[in-house]
Amino acid sequence: MARMILKLANGLLSAFLAVVLLAAGVYSAYALWDNNQIYEAAANVQADMIRLKPAVDETAEEGPSFEELLAINPDVCAWIAMDGTKIDYPVLQGETNLTYINTDVYGNFALAGSIFLDTRCDREFEQSYHLLYGHHMENSKMFGDLDLYKDGKFFQKNRTGTLILPGRVHSLETFACLLVYASDDVIFEPDRWQDDIEGLLDYAQQNSLNRSDETIDELRRACEDPGVETPQIVALSTCSAEFTDARTIVLAVMKDYAPAN
Repeated sequence: MARMILKLANGLLSAFLAVVLLAAGVYSAYALWDNNQIYEAAANVQADMIRLKPAVDETAEEGPSFEELLAINPDVCAWIAMDGTKIDYPVLQGETNLTYINTDVYGNFALAGSIFLDTRCDREFEQSYHLLYGHHMENSKMFGDLDLYKDGKFFQKNRTGTLILPGRVHSLETFACLLVYASDDVIFEPDRWQDDIEGLLDYAQQNSLNRSDETIDELRRACEDPGVETPQIVALSTCSAEFTDARTIVLAVMKDYAPAN
């Protein structure tokens, strides 16, 4: 009798383990499918938006304009592209900094969210410091490629970008990459730098993973020259895995104003 009970118990245990393994397999398959859906949705939205990227090429007779983007969503305030990466997205500004965390440019729920401008910043990009957020995603989606700037060789070879605004275009020159906490009040308090960015430059020079001292010195000279307007800085922020609440930050200066088509 004892042997039969033991045999039955072993059978039940084997059946239970088989069910657990099956459930784990089903869950893993679902998680993989769900993850792929998230990335596919992000890729589809980006592909749609690329077709509406405002034209900046002076040789182009015509092309998409900001009016077409604004017709889709009036919260679109800019377009940012970073050379050497796949960062090439419209920038939105919502009512709060939670509006576009999980919402795409069409206003639909999307875990990938959107690239968005901090609500404390001027959507016209006329202030001295502008803070952009984007999710860290694999496969170079959203702001995932900010990780590339942590590599010194990549940083030195890929320091340009473009910021397109309604009616004007600025080139971007990257000058620092930092790794900070999400609570860092130097980076995440944009009001602090609207009159004087010299403290921000000091912080970048002292705490950066990679930087261009030449560009930082150039910015310092501009700050000290009363005949020159305060340089305008754009900060790009995304999550990072180095420690709890880590954030990767890339700082770039807005340069070379030109009228948009």
